[in-house]
Amino acid sequence: MSKIVDVAEAVGGIADGATVASVGVIGWVTPDKVLKALGDRFRATGYPRNLTFYFPVGTGDAQGIRGMDHVAQEGLMKRIIAGSYINPLDPRTNRRPELMRLIRENRIEAYSWPIGASMHWLREVARKGPGYLTQVGLGTYVDPAHGGGRFTARATEELVRKVEFDGKPYLYYPSWPIDVAIVRASTADEHGNLSFEDEALVSSNTGLVLAAKASGGRVIAQVRRVTGAGERPASMVMIPGMFVDAVVVDPDMMMSTGIPFDSAYFSGQRSPLSALPKPAQSPDKVIAARAAREVAKRQLSIFGFGAAADIPLVMAEQGLFDDGALDDYWFTTEHGSYGGVVMSGWQFSANINPDAILDGLYQFDAIDGGLCEFAALAFAQFDSHGSVNVSRFGAANPGAGGFIDIAQNAKRLVFTGTFTTGGLDIAIADGRLDIRQDGKISKFVRDAESVTYRVLDGVRYRDQSALLVTERAVFQVTSDGLVLSEIAPGVDVRRHVLERMEYQPIQILDPLPVMDAALFR
Repeated sequence: MSKIVDVAEAVGGIADGATVASVGVIGWVTPDKVLKALGDRFRATGYPRNLTFYFPVGTGDAQGIRGMDHVAQEGLMKRIIAGSYINPLDPRTNRRPELMRLIRENRIEAYSWPIGASMHWLREVARKGPGYLTQVGLGTYVDPAHGGGRFTARATEELVRKVEFDGKPYLYYPSWPIDVAIVRASTADEHGNLSFEDEALVSSNTGLVLAAKASGGRVIAQVRRVTGAGERPASMVMIPGMFVDAVVVDPDMMMSTGIPFDSAYFSGQRSPLSALPKPAQSPDKVIAARAAREVAKRQLSIFGFGAAADIPLVMAEQGLFDDGALDDYWFTTEHGSYGGVVMSGWQFSANINPDAILDGLYQFDAIDGGLCEFAALAFAQFDSHGSVNVSRFGAANPGAGGFIDIAQNAKRLVFTGTFTTGGLDIAIADGRLDIRQDGKISKFVRDAESVTYRVLDGVRYRDQSALLVTERAVFQVTSDGLVLSEIAPGVDVRRHVLERMEYQPIQILDPLPVMDAALFR
């Protein structure tokens, strides 16, 4: 009997109160058609109601590939647990995603877990274990002592506990069943066997399927095409059809935001590096170019969103790579694409010209095992206590993503971002930086709104090194605090740096080195 069904039929059996799990990485591998059908069903009928949604990663771009925003409806969504949230302003409406409104207005129960925990937790559900135990995230916003990952006042249940095991503190994530898993693959046969040959990422799809089936739940798969049984090598099939209950075909699904289809993100067919986008001259590009000087050859380097993601593209523009394989530079992101060049913007998470694509759960094994020795990450706030915040600030509630796992387990850290934000106007020319109008909001605050990682603790107790790179200044993080170690040409130290901080660095190098003028040309 064929498992190929209409999308309305696929979501028709989802019951009130169910736990529905799905994953995508921004636009990559997002089962958008099925999520839309579930949202449409609720709009048309008022059912199903009071669902719990589990998204290990921020799924969809909340615009052309809406993903989790399709189901962000009061009454349909009772609770959401997400490893990250999508926060962009829609350029057409200048509004943030509907899910962000529900969170800001306390309309739903919202929790944010680090992506590493959200993925590893699936293993515990799949093997019917009691829960996930980890030291990653102690002392951060997900620690019950600092909020337990709650993002709304309605989120009153303690989903993360702090426990002691063998004399040491741990965070404990108790397991609970998943009723429906919604996944996306490239190809299915009539029996539901799934392969991912056209996807740039795999993420945690296999973990979701196994967790749902172990819970006695259903699996709905969205695919691009259907093939005959036995027409693919068995080694291509990553999810056996016996674990899949329904298959929805969408031949026109976008590969990712802005990309209908591009085989250079997954196949041996390489795109010439000369064809890569060149970041426009901007503060972010200056930051990326300075941070690029910290990247070492033959050391696995992992890059986060924002200016950090521009680093490989800036290095390519500088001609640091041969046109072809990147033998001397080993690049990845938290989502499992290895080799090639990390992309930025809406294409972030996947690499172009990759050598390998690792399952998302195993990628966090590699991260937590310390295999990514160098990490370049963004920062939204850095406070006087040596804590960095990217998880919650102002009107934005992006969550931690993979930040906590990466920051806690890398040896060398570089945090990247503009010095201020909100109306920042900077001219970059002739080897100088001209701050025509400073941002209204300083990122160097006395107390961070949310603690995503305690950098000072990592430097003091885990032998990490850390650097903060901004467009106008560079700071070293020492065991005692920040040291101002470089200044941009054209910048006044007192007016543009010290007076724009809510606290002061413990030291200013004397003489204070000037950042290379080549960064500003």
